[in-house]
Amino acid sequence: MTDNTPDLLIRPAVEADLPAIVEMLADDPLGATRESPDDLTPYAQALKRLVDDPHQHVVVAVRAGRVVGTLQLTIVPGLSRKGSARSIIEGVRVHADERGSGLGTRFIDWAVERSRAEGCQIVQLTSDVTRTDAHRFYERLGFTASHVGFKLQL
Repeated sequence: MTDNTPDLLIRPAVEADLPAIVEMLADDPLGATRESPDDLTPYAQALKRLVDDPHQHVVVAVRAGRVVGTLQLTIVPGLSRKGSARSIIEGVRVHADERGSGLGTRFIDWAVERSRAEGCQIVQLTSDVTRTDAHRFYERLGFTASHVGFKLQL
């Protein structure tokens, strides 16, 4: 599924997009400590696994031939909520030059519509507690901070 408008294309990511994707993942204080743009090998291996999984959708936003955003949408079948599926939005990044352009809203709208098309009953995401601007952005789009998330580093 793609979102085609005269100025923007949202399409599945391909390996040639990885340099731009990893650059965006590393372009903030948190990503700078955990991403490694010098070696794309693990990212290429991960993208292959994701592309091979029909429940995973890694997409990029392209404007004027340039990758300017990325996100991952995961469809999770479940038993709760009467056996309904849910989706998880992860790894949302918008290039620094594009922030404030409306691209983030279009990206999340795309993910929500794709989730509906996949039969999901709920869309969820997590955001690091330090990303207060992102929290305001998601709340403006109708998301509520309804749960407390926990992580265990392995």
